[in-house]
Amino acid sequence: MSPITTQTDTLIEFVRGLGLTVHEASLVQPTFLPGLLIARGQLVVDRERLLYPGDILHEAGHLAVTPAAERPTVGGNITENHPEKEGEELAVLAWSYAAGWALGLPTNVVFHPAGYKGQSEWLTELFDSGQYLGLPLLAWMGLTSAADFPRMHRWLRA
Repeated sequence: MSPITTQTDTLIEFVRGLGLTVHEASLVQPTFLPGLLIARGQLVVDRERLLYPGDILHEAGHLAVTPAAERPTVGGNITENHPEKEGEELAVLAWSYAAGWALGLPTNVVFHPAGYKGQSEWLTELFDSGQYLGLPLLAWMGLTSAADFPRMHRWLRA
């Protein structure tokens, strides 16, 4: 089994274990991230098109920081369809880092070099040095505290 397959399995299992729905399916339509789609509050993974398993955590983070009542309506390019969610991107960065940390993944798997608008190295350095961009939002959402992060009290917003 390839390392990418093993990593993908681990990440899908983790996300499902949190209570989020993950479907595996072939995605023929263009997607914001290769091999991933959020549709009706659920994550769809196309293993054949998935290039970066760490993106699973990022997309799951969007669902996780969305209030439970709104989660079923989330889909597509999150911020394009819901510009009010732009600020949640910071919480998603911190959430995905915490998830990677909980799984023992290197930070550069979560913030891979091909993503994050050329800022992956900066994000990796920032989080690895204990400067947690987005942490105040996660604390405000009741998911963790500044003293406990990257440990999470809860993974999903109520």
